[in-house]
Amino acid sequence: MGGLSLPHLIILALVVLILFGRGRISEMMGDFGKGIKSFKQGMNEEANPPVTPPPAQIQQTPPPVTPVAPQQPVQQPTDQQGPQA
Repeated sequence: MGGLSLPHLIILALVVLILFGRGRISEMMGDFGKGIKSFKQGMNEEANPPVTPPPAQIQQTPPPVTPVAPQQPVQQPTDQQGPQA
């Protein structure tokens, strides 16, 4: 009661064949198979994400240091005449 038996399935298959034709059914099944295959690949890619190296970090180089010549001590002029009053 309410179940599909073998004769019902055969009649259903014949009606589908008449409505869609053999070529259209095989095309639909091929598309269905491609969809299943694509779905499985998508699930595998999601489970195993591709390993990508982290982006290269920009390293800033310090500006070149220009050497400074050592300063010579400044000599104070000596007063030879003595203090002026």
